[in-house]
Amino acid sequence: MKQVRIIRSTEEHQRALARMSKLMDLDPEPGTPEDEEMDLLGLVIKHYEEKHFPMDPPDPIEVIKFMMDQQGLKKKDLIPYIGSAPKVTEVLNGKRSLSLSMIRRLSEGLKIPAGVLIREPVKKRA
Repeated sequence: MKQVRIIRSTEEHQRALARMSKLMDLDPEPGTPEDEEMDLLGLVIKHYEEKHFPMDPPDPIEVIKFMMDQQGLKKKDLIPYIGSAPKVTEVLNGKRSLSLSMIRRLSEGLKIPAGVLIREPVKKRA
């Protein structure tokens, strides 16, 4: 097993990704040195990427639209979760905020974490 170190530069990050790719191609057996190296390498890569490539939390309305697309849903399919057809349109267009009851129903029905739906939507720039 190679020694796994903290990643401190873009070059080290690239080398770590290349090593991870090689290890994944080997498909090591659980508990082997290569398997342990892969686990540790995954942790240091994740740490570096979270620090250097932070991701903004997802916009709740975009997540709803994404889930609609993934599940083949139309606006009318959201009526049981949001209310009337006009309310669905207002929510999807950012004209109406999600209520707590809408969040609960959407979370359960579309399998979207409530924490994602509670966030403030990203305001569209004109």
